[in-house]
Amino acid sequence: MTDKQAFIRQDIYQNIYQIIAIARKQKGRQKMNNELYGDLSIISTKGNEDFALQVDNWIRQWRYEEAVSKTQELGGGDTTLFDTDISVDSFFDNAETIRFADGEGKCILHESLRGHDVYILCDLFNYGATYKMYGVDHRMSPDDHYQDLKRIIGAIGGKARRISIIMPMLYEGRQDKRSQRESLDCAISLQELVNMGVTNIITFDAHNASVMNAIPYHGFENVHPTYQMLKALVAKVPDISIAAEDLAIFSPDEGGMSRCVYYSSVLGLDLSMFYKRRDYTQVVNGKNPIVAHEYIGGDIAGKDVIVVDDIIASGESMMDVAHKLREMNARRIFMFASFGLFCEGLEKIDAAYERGDFTYLFTTNLIYRSDELKKRKWYVEVNLCKYVALLINTLNHDKSISGLLSNAEKITNLQKAHQKKHSGD
Repeated sequence: MTDKQAFIRQDIYQNIYQIIAIARKQKGRQKMNNELYGDLSIISTKGNEDFALQVDNWIRQWRYEEAVSKTQELGGGDTTLFDTDISVDSFFDNAETIRFADGEGKCILHESLRGHDVYILCDLFNYGATYKMYGVDHRMSPDDHYQDLKRIIGAIGGKARRISIIMPMLYEGRQDKRSQRESLDCAISLQELVNMGVTNIITFDAHNASVMNAIPYHGFENVHPTYQMLKALVAKVPDISIAAEDLAIFSPDEGGMSRCVYYSSVLGLDLSMFYKRRDYTQVVNGKNPIVAHEYIGGDIAGKDVIVVDDIIASGESMMDVAHKLREMNARRIFMFASFGLFCEGLEKIDAAYERGDFTYLFTTNLIYRSDELKKRKWYVEVNLCKYVALLINTLNHDKSISGLLSNAEKITNLQKAHQKKHSGD
């Protein structure tokens, strides 16, 4: 065979492979559009049932509307014939996690999940959930919730077609690296879950997303609620101007710069930060105490400022930042945090608010919020139930969620629409 003949044959084979690939892709698309990956089941860990039920309501509403739309296209008929689970009253399946009197536990599933596409919604930081041990009520710790999560997976017993975990705040996510003789708890827990049969793990605003390297052969999605935060801001503060001369993005420390860079780049706003100078000779409450905040950035006098972080633990650092920004003559200060833990109570935040150090604090409903928090004038809740429902509904149809994870276009459109409204055009 000559070189020319070999080249021609290679070219023919390449064309055939391309045709086969296109055909497979089209077949896959047909399957994704018409079939569910499996019967949908939504399970919640203890204390997170209300969030799960809201997610369930959204999915049932969408599938009902889909069935009605298809029926109308065909001129009427039975909606239950469509692959939309319209006949299902709820996708929520109760996984009962109970405790014996000595504190030991177990999980009971009251119906079979064989062949189901299971999504476990777990808020492992719900300290509002309790259990009784030796006659005394105990608040559930993240470790308690994590053990219950494993009990749920164990009760499924490998019968489900796929198990996906939606864990908004990643378990042990703050223990993501080893700086001395320390345990790597986050990596260990991720490996433990996939070894138990978990296929996908979805989390929000991970403290360090590189922990996904612990499970390279399994799905790990780190979702950022940037669009939802901004949408809540313009709804709560309609007079805000999203323009470089009126608004700036601020990072409370160097560790949060990446998420702030995203806000700054997409919105076209200036970015500033405080460098946290720490005393590394001491450890207080598991961390090195902050000695001073060193400012890095331009002039923010007269501007509104958005301070962005992933977690508010004690709130002390964020309140210090807000106070210093006010001293620099910032106009209004808005705080974004995916997770508001408020581990040391609300008094420090209340005091900062009364001093006028900040205007509103925006945080999501992805984790437990106390009734006392919900009463605060400065608190603004960002509801992500619909967004989580979109993720689950899309994955259950075996479709890509890339479009749901990308926020740049949605943020740009929101900015343009708001600025047009703000300018009175």
